[in-house]
Amino acid sequence: MSSKTSPTPSLDFELSFQAQGVRYIIGLDEVGRGCIAGDVAVGAVLIELEEVPAWPANLKDSKLLTEKARVAILPELQSWAKSHSVGLATVAEIEQHGIITALSLAADRALQQLNTAGMPADQIMVILDGNQDYLGIDNFQVVTKVKADQSCVSVAAASVIAKVTRDNLMLELAKQYPGYGLDSNKGYASAEHRQALLKLGTTPIHRISWLTKILEG
Repeated sequence: MSSKTSPTPSLDFELSFQAQGVRYIIGLDEVGRGCIAGDVAVGAVLIELEEVPAWPANLKDSKLLTEKARVAILPELQSWAKSHSVGLATVAEIEQHGIITALSLAADRALQQLNTAGMPADQIMVILDGNQDYLGIDNFQVVTKVKADQSCVSVAAASVIAKVTRDNLMLELAKQYPGYGLDSNKGYASAEHRQALLKLGTTPIHRISWLTKILEG
């Protein structure tokens, strides 16, 4: 999708909650859900609707930006957000509890890291990308929105922050576990990654229960 036709996020959805007394928005987005290696990450971005500064003009869903563009925009997003964080759930947690519970754990960790001191819970709305509420929380209001990472600035920003954070972790793992192409595939099941599994076997960072078909050849 070219930059000319790709969706541009706005504040429209976030602002629609002001009439309900919402003052703060937390945008959440996950990265690494479909990977076969590495932790899953959930990014969180907090904004205050009454004083939202201008966000970077080229902000888009992380999947619509190049790796170089994501890295370049990261410092701007971190300065722009009132608060931001990334929560992780480990491969062991994914294997033990399943991906949905792991996403909930990662999201909870991201939310706990946000600075929400002095903010009444009933004035906070969490916008979760997708159509499934995997959070399981009752301290904040939660709404799901399909493709929120493309239409909502808070969620788009969360997607970029989570993506860059997780990518950096995978780059470090690529040094520890060479031969799997983790620096380029970031843990997804690329052809190179699948072939490396057949040749080299699995590692502690692989989601073993996800690899049955690949390992069967």
